[in-house]
Amino acid sequence: MTRFTIDHRNFLESLFNEAVAVADPMRVVAAHLPARPAGRLVIIGAGKASARMAEAVEAFYGPCDGLVITRYGYARPTQSIEIVEASHPVPDAAGVAATRRLIDLVTGLSPDDLVVALISGGGSALMCLPSEGLTLDDKMSVNRALLASGAPIDEMNVVRKHLSQVKGGQLAAACHPAQLLTLLISDVPGDDPCHIASGPTVGEDSTTKAVLNILGARGI
Repeated sequence: MTRFTIDHRNFLESLFNEAVAVADPMRVVAAHLPARPAGRLVIIGAGKASARMAEAVEAFYGPCDGLVITRYGYARPTQSIEIVEASHPVPDAAGVAATRRLIDLVTGLSPDDLVVALISGGGSALMCLPSEGLTLDDKMSVNRALLASGAPIDEMNVVRKHLSQVKGGQLAAACHPAQLLTLLISDVPGDDPCHIASGPTVGEDSTTKAVLNILGARGI
């Protein structure tokens, strides 16, 4: 009988490294990009991987108009897409200012234009625009309370959507009537698009009652 000795640490590290490698935007993004549109091409996005995704988009198209928001320290050397860094997991003023600029960038487009949204984990905090009547401090307080409560990501994102002017499909509405393509890199169990960065380009059907139930159950 032949016995094999496995270095379990190296084996597990090799699996992890391969899983990360196959999710590298430089390897996977280009296959999902269409030809340039007849009108404008605008690149937007938010998330910890969004700057790398923007870098991959420019490797395919060349220089592009656009703005993406990523975590402090996660910027990449893009050609013309602007990379803005902001706070994660609790939002900050830099994220709010960048989100306002992002909305301005997609406002007033035509049906001939194409918006490519690059969304990844962390986008919920990075793409932040409080609902009318709320302040950034309100959003920060709720985020901290949710994080401290141990709420799973799907519950956290349901609450975040109802406190935002951009999450839960509202970014998609801002892009209308332009064409919109969303590319997502998931960090949530089940990979449901509505939970990745709180689904800024995905419709939402949860209710305010659901939000109150979540907050009540978590003692917030």
